[in-house]
Amino acid sequence: MSLRKLYVVSGAVILAALLVLVALTSWYTVDESEQAVILTFGEVEEGISEPGLHFKLPWPIQSVETLSKETFSLQFGYEEKDGEIQDFPDETKMITGDENIVLADLVVQWKITDPEKYLFNSDSPEEVLYDATSASVRSIIGNSKIDDALTSGKAEIEAEVRDLLTSLIEKYDIGVSILAVKLQDVELPNDDVRKAFTDVTDARETMNTKINEANKYRNQKVNEAEGEKDALISRAQGEKAARIERARGDVAVFNALYGEYKGNPEITRERLVIETLEQVLPGAEIYIMNDDGNTMKYFPIRPLEKEQPKPNVEGSDDTNG
Repeated sequence: MSLRKLYVVSGAVILAALLVLVALTSWYTVDESEQAVILTFGEVEEGISEPGLHFKLPWPIQSVETLSKETFSLQFGYEEKDGEIQDFPDETKMITGDENIVLADLVVQWKITDPEKYLFNSDSPEEVLYDATSASVRSIIGNSKIDDALTSGKAEIEAEVRDLLTSLIEKYDIGVSILAVKLQDVELPNDDVRKAFTDVTDARETMNTKINEANKYRNQKVNEAEGEKDALISRAQGEKAARIERARGDVAVFNALYGEYKGNPEITRERLVIETLEQVLPGAEIYIMNDDGNTMKYFPIRPLEKEQPKPNVEGSDDTNG
């Protein structure tokens, strides 16, 4: 084979290889769950988020890096594989604000929002996220009381961890966003500590129950006393009004008697004497003596007036006749 022919064959092979390389590296596909960035000689040119078939310059001029759009879960303090959970208590052991030890596991949901920063602003963005999560939860637990961490304060702790973690991730600028933080378990380190805490909690609940019962009894007695006070005030006001009305009636009677007295003093005087005797000695028969020693039956007059004449019996005249 001549040298010229060898060059022609070699050139044809190289050209075919270049054509195959261009054909294989000039087209790429982006799935609906993916996002991509175009790199030109290692420098980021643009981001691609639309799914489908796209064209680029062949390798090594341009290359493509694809990343997922899906939501990731960072498991802090444990790892779940094949349905089995492995705990890492040394990583989750922390001290509360009132100097108690607790174990806190949580899950952080996050996603990649800026592929360029995720690829090039940090060598290991997931490690940065894990360390930021650890720092955030330890800071918030360290400022919380153990009762809040174990009982009703979990939601507030989750919100505070999410806010702090979000601010740290924005500061580190690694191209991810925090979607949610969920505390899985917050528990005490061993059985003895858990039993002691349970005893303290039961004693506190008993104390609160007794306080509530005492407050209820106090309120009941206060209400009863208030009711009695109102009843006494009401009766006193009624008695006051009754006495005022009786006094007004007495004044009216006195004024009427005084008017009668001014017109007929002697008769009025005798009438008052008789009415007074009638009140002092009810039912008594009163006789008025004259100077000559004779007596005249004068009183009672009203009982005599009340006596009715006896009805005639039919046929009595016939019998007498």
